[in-house]
Amino acid sequence: MTIAVKTLEPVGMLDGAAAHDLKNQVLDVMRQGADGVLLNLAGITYMNSSGIGALVSTFKAVRENDKQLYICGLTDQVRMIFELTKMDRVFNLYADVADFQSKVATAN
Repeated sequence: MTIAVKTLEPVGMLDGAAAHDLKNQVLDVMRQGADGVLLNLAGITYMNSSGIGALVSTFKAVRENDKQLYICGLTDQVRMIFELTKMDRVFNLYADVADFQSKVATAN
């Protein structure tokens, strides 16, 4: 069984407005028929609590549609936010796109 996973690669800051835009992009991809979304956050230089809140909201919306949300490419600053908020235990996190592909894409 093959799953259709679309990769999104936001860049810059992931704060309130940017996170809201990212959530809309994820939901648009879901509406277009993707089974899941891989967020490659390697280009995110800064994230605050609004960003993590929006990711949680996005995660819930994705799950309500029986889809999957994966995250990879955390920078040190973003990884620290995930660990401090214990969100590293909630999200499916991967080192990078290759790590995701080796563990998820080949498993399906």
